[in-house]
Amino acid sequence: MVTAAAYAVSAPDAKFEKVTIDRRELGPADVLIDVKYAGICHSDIHTARNDWKGTTYPCVPGHEIVGLVADVGSGVTKYKPGDRVGVGCFVDSCRECSACVAGEEQYCIKRVVATYNSPLPDGSYTLGGYSTQVVVTEHFVLSIPDGLALDVTAPLLCAGITLYSPLRHWNAGPGKQVAIVGMGGLGHVGVKIANAMGAEVTVLSQSLSKQEDGKRLGAHHYYATSDPQTFKQLRNRFDLIINTVSVNLDIDRYLSMLAIDGTLVELGLPEHPIEVRAFFLANNRRSLAGSMVGGIPQTQEMLDFCAEHGIGAEIEVISADRIDEAYDRVVASDVRYRFVIDAGTF
Repeated sequence: MVTAAAYAVSAPDAKFEKVTIDRRELGPADVLIDVKYAGICHSDIHTARNDWKGTTYPCVPGHEIVGLVADVGSGVTKYKPGDRVGVGCFVDSCRECSACVAGEEQYCIKRVVATYNSPLPDGSYTLGGYSTQVVVTEHFVLSIPDGLALDVTAPLLCAGITLYSPLRHWNAGPGKQVAIVGMGGLGHVGVKIANAMGAEVTVLSQSLSKQEDGKRLGAHHYYATSDPQTFKQLRNRFDLIINTVSVNLDIDRYLSMLAIDGTLVELGLPEHPIEVRAFFLANNRRSLAGSMVGGIPQTQEMLDFCAEHGIGAEIEVISADRIDEAYDRVVASDVRYRFVIDAGTF
């Protein structure tokens, strides 16, 4: 067994505490990673606080993991000690179903093993990246290009691929009008990626408070959705709208901004069911779709793309003893734009 220091939470209302955890022995296909940084995703907060129910405690969150290879199993061919690597939202899948064979492991038909809080055959649960070391099967380890700093790369392992995947799937690029709803941890990365793809990028935010940031990061236009004129002015405008917020919006108003054959993609997970009037779909032959993170091949593609275009997340690096504070600030939308934990403080 590999012994690692970690930060865990023992109950929905408990504070994070430093603990010692066991990582599995290095198997032939495994990679042992010394964690350098772990991003804080809103999903971490939902899980740690049992907002989605079903959390098993103690829980060690973290699925935006970057670090250096410490050791490899006898059968590993892609990595060697010292390599810069990352781990995202999942660490295993069946690898046999049609989704896995197509490199879409996130949609595995049989089972996806999440990086944390996911049941394992021996009855234990996966423990995430808020720790000094992790052991991950080679197939699910990603190579971080030299052009990317490790700290700003951490959020790309979730936020980055969550935005890259739909932008790539729906062909954002030159000549396309793309809108990003929400200028937060997800949205700000989406602005950077969509701009680098060559699309004309618009941010749709509740207010104009982050307009300067939006323009600096690559938005060509910025509108406040609290202004009713926004929806009139932008009617029938966009080829693609990506919604990154997790509150229940008036979806019909956003659908009205789609051009012919336009698509609204839901990334946020609102508390209540989405209500849509069929008229707004039928008009202009619009589509309402959803998307998760990308598979391993596409996540590597995203990292290479971000390195080529100099894209990293806008971050605030914190020490491990500030995780609880960071969680409260994320919930209060008091961060621009992602927190990243320095694993050297564990």
